[in-house]
Amino acid sequence: MANHASAKKRIRRNARMEIVNKVRKNRVRSFIKKVEIAIEKADKLLAQKAFKDAQPEMHKSVTKGVFKKNTISRKLSRLSSRIKKIA
Repeated sequence: MANHASAKKRIRRNARMEIVNKVRKNRVRSFIKKVEIAIEKADKLLAQKAFKDAQPEMHKSVTKGVFKKNTISRKLSRLSSRIKKIA
């Protein structure tokens, strides 16, 4: 257990940030899910629109430190290539 005031404060802060980061992760996952649903429906226009909406949110999660840069880059690349395959 923490004995110093700074350690106690850090525990409180970590608990708050854990909640915030979970919300951010779930938000990104929701955007990705919308793109994947559009891809499954084979609706290219809807998929492109959903992808366009998802990109800024995914990049924002990188700047906030929720995801690593390469992870988001990989996910965007894979989604983009799946959208391109829709005839």
